[in-house]
Amino acid sequence: MRIPPFNPYIAVFIGVFAISTTAILIKLVSGAPISIIANFQLLIALLIMAPIIFTKYKHEFQSITNKNWVVLIGAGIILTVHLILLMESLQLTSVSSSALLLTLQFIFTLLLPSILRQERLSSGAFISAIIILFGNAIILRGDFLLGGDIIYGDVFAILAAIALSISQLFGQKIRRRVSVITYTFILFSIGAAILIIYNIVKQHSFVSYPVNYWWVFIALAIIPTFFGHFLFNWAAKWMNASAISFSTAFQPAGATILALLILNEMVSWYQVLGGSIILFGLIMLIVSTTKKTEFTISKKENK
Repeated sequence: MRIPPFNPYIAVFIGVFAISTTAILIKLVSGAPISIIANFQLLIALLIMAPIIFTKYKHEFQSITNKNWVVLIGAGIILTVHLILLMESLQLTSVSSSALLLTLQFIFTLLLPSILRQERLSSGAFISAIIILFGNAIILRGDFLLGGDIIYGDVFAILAAIALSISQLFGQKIRRRVSVITYTFILFSIGAAILIIYNIVKQHSFVSYPVNYWWVFIALAIIPTFFGHFLFNWAAKWMNASAISFSTAFQPAGATILALLILNEMVSWYQVLGGSIILFGLIMLIVSTTKKTEFTISKKENK
């Protein structure tokens, strides 16, 4: 039996930790415009990937059909919307609330295919979804009582979760036909182009930032991008989008711990309560939806 060159579960585990650093890094450069932060994250990542793409993978662009390009452009636009909404959320609410509300992505990733294919959810998945929604409702209520712009940050986090789910579902079939680096390069190129135009129109500066900001921009491009999204996209070759989303159940816990250690951001009682309920629901969801599958790979497979 043929197996992947690297255990996809380990790849996803590393990806979860890497993604957990995103919120912390964004908070560290909160003085820069949100669109600039997202733009440099994508641009620096593209600069790193470009030499590899144009020396080893450029032939893959010829195999992408016009229909595939339409889907890829759509996925790239929606991924860009996700990044902007996520960063906007972190400007207004806490790392814990934003990370926990992003777990709604798991629900949307589960529901959208079921709605499109007119399939019924299993009773276990349905109950798990209700539990997760209840946990999120506790967090939303707690933030709402605090007032101010926090609730707007929560709404942006929910919208970011929806956008990420749609982007992943858009590109899932195409991802199985091209290498992970080509797929990622295309989506990032689309996002970077959109953001460059937007930042020029808004007259945002591309250069006037402190030195420490540039180190964070680079870290954003490398850690969550290559050790996070890149590994998730690679794992999508062997695991479906739902399984990868469910594997990130512990990302909010990682983000919360890092926020406490680095930003001294304290966690409220309702975030602990809501987060615990969400984690319980996610574990139930994983158990009720995970199916045994065999991993296969050919010797010619792109890594």
